[in-house]
Amino acid sequence: MKLSEEEILAKCTVMCKNTLMETLDISFCEVGDDYLVAKMPVTPKVHQPDGVLHGGAMVALAESVGSAASHIFLDTDKFYIRGLEISANHVKSIKEGYVYAKAEIVHKGRTTQLWDIKLRNEEGKLISIVKLTTIALAKS
Repeated sequence: MKLSEEEILAKCTVMCKNTLMETLDISFCEVGDDYLVAKMPVTPKVHQPDGVLHGGAMVALAESVGSAASHIFLDTDKFYIRGLEISANHVKSIKEGYVYAKAEIVHKGRTTQLWDIKLRNEEGKLISIVKLTTIALAKS
């Protein structure tokens, strides 16, 4: 049985309880057949000392949405999902508002998955491009 968009987003919300995602106020807001979108408020809590969004917070958002997407699109009753590698290129700074991260599947193999994650501001301008590789490990 396929879950509705609302059910998938609710599942993602439950996964965030008492985690870094909750600490950073990350919330999931859109899902499609091959993508997941999350957003994070840009406040002083996630700024670097000079008042712009910290690159580490952007990477945390990207890995959160990519890993959650792996959980949604793979059978997590049979597999654990773990991050293998992440790389980010930050192209623009942001001081306030929201940053949105859209994880889109590039490769969905039996063992590894490759995600392209673009972070954009509220106007749709590109902030960062992230590549995330995840692995599905069989539960014993």
